[in-house]
Formats: sequence, C-alpha cells, structure tokens
Amino acid sequence: MMPNIHDQSDRKVIFFHAPQSRSGGTLALLEELDADYELHLLNLKQGEQRQSSYLAINPMGKVPAILHRDALVTEQPAVFLYMADLYPEARLAPSIGDPLRGPYVRWLVYYGSSFEPAIVDRSQKRAPVPPMTSPYGGWDDVMNTIHAQLAKGPYLLGERFTAADVLWGGALHWTTLFNLVPDTPDIRAYIERVITRPAMQRAAARDEAFVAQQAA
Repeated sequence: MMPNIHDQSDRKVIFFHAPQSRSGGTLALLEELDADYELHLLNLKQGEQRQSSYLAINPMGKVPAILHRDALVTEQPAVFLYMADLYPEARLAPSIGDPLRGPYVRWLVYYGSSFEPAIVDRSQKRAPVPPMTSPYGGWDDVMNTIHAQLAKGPYLLGERFTAADVLWGGALHWTTLFNLVPDTPDIRAYIERVITRPAMQRAAARDEAFVAQQAA
C-alpha cells in the first residue's frame, strides 16, 4: 500500500546522498523544508553506489534516492515534487488548484527532460543532433527559455520562492562554475539570491564536512 503523503504522522524519510553530486540539491531542499530524515552517505570514489546493497535500493546506482515507508522515489525532480508536497507547511510547493502549480511542475520537469540532457551533450562536446530528434531542441532554445523565465524574477515563479528554485539555483551554480552555462548578470543575480539563503548555506557547509569525512 502506497503511503498517503498528506498523513503527517510519519514523514521521516531515508535519504541516500553522495557529497559533491546531484543529490546536493536534495540535501538543500531537506534543509529548506526542515524535514525529518535519516542520512545514508555513499562514497562515489569508492564505488559504493554500484555495490549490490545500494543497487537493491536503486538499480540505476544513482543519487538522490529517498525511502518513505514503503515508497522509493528516485530522479531528482520526482524527489523534489514528493518532498515539497510532504511538507506543505514550508510553502515550497504550490498546491493543486493554485495557478502557480502548473508552472512549478513544468520547471521541475524541464530540468530533467531538457536542461540536463543539454548540459551532458555540451560537456561531452557532442555534435548537435537535429532539433526534431533532440529531447530539448537546441542549446540556444534551452538558454533562451531560462533567460526569459528569469526576467520575470526574482524567482522562477515571480515573487514566490519554491522548491524549483532550490533545484535550479544549485544547478546553475555548479554549471556556471564548470563554464557549462554562461555566467550572465541575470543568471548570477538569480544564483546569489538562492545560494545565500540560510538553509542553502547550511547544506553547503554540511556537504563540505561530508567531503572531508570521506577523505579522512
């Protein structure tokens, strides 16, 4: 039986995380939600994500993954959707019926369906494929879409900060650091608004401590 996420009697989740990985966004979200979670750290350099014990949880061998009672949730946008709905009092997810719900879901899904494939192709310096066979069209399409949305700021949905900003603020931060996304004034201003939030700073500090712990 799948859990009722509106039942607030048991909201503790098990969170599988590897420092300096995509699951850093989920760590930041959990801090923003003030969520109750049990942390399981994986060491990617030692290949723990490919060991049978973790593959039994997530056969893809990726992070993040969360377990909530009997429900397994993987894929970062899905984790964000699930967790933000699990903690409605944090007001990081517009509810169904709210006019912002559709745009909110759109931007969480756009991250995984368009932005990440575009980033992977760009990082690997792959030749562009015809737009009709590409999951994201072209690189300029992706960036123009992002710039147009940020112009409505200060956040993706205007004045309201949501879980989508936790995801995108972190993603744009690391992709600009690696020179995959141009560090334009609008993108830099957006990143700074997001990553300077107290919860985001706490998550970043914790991740640095995890890196040191695994290097010891």
